[in-house]
Amino acid sequence: MNRFICALLGATIFLQPLQNHGVNVGFGAVAYAQSVSAVCDNTDFHRKQVKFEQHEITGAVPVHICGKVVAVSYERRTRSGRHGYFYVDTGAGISIRIVSALDRINSPDWPWVKKGDYAEVVGRYYFDSVRRQGIDWTHHGTSRKWPIAGYVIINGQCYE
Repeated sequence: MNRFICALLGATIFLQPLQNHGVNVGFGAVAYAQSVSAVCDNTDFHRKQVKFEQHEITGAVPVHICGKVVAVSYERRTRSGRHGYFYVDTGAGISIRIVSALDRINSPDWPWVKKGDYAEVVGRYYFDSVRRQGIDWTHHGTSRKWPIAGYVIINGQCYE
């Protein structure tokens, strides 16, 4: 049931144009927001990753990925708060860093995920370089800069 509720919340927001959230954006951003699947779509994530590497797109895009957790890092405090990090294998030899804002997500103490867990993540994919990329904004909150709510599901337990 938690998975269904999280998926429903994410799908509802992803399917609404960004302008509905008071953000003035171009057509391309709206198309990306509407193209995010209500279910895990690692193929879409891999396509977006390649487009970033080839400099065909810039900025950040919404993604919905899933896979096995391959590593978990310690909690870190940054200027924007406490964060937990883990890595998900999305197939084709690709693992991606997941950033969870621990001050904003409803979860137990970190780490609430472990190696071998099954994860499903909705969030904002950012690509600064091949070595600096990941998925953040994995919590339910939104802002003017990112109006799409995210969530993390670990073995069927939803954290938003």
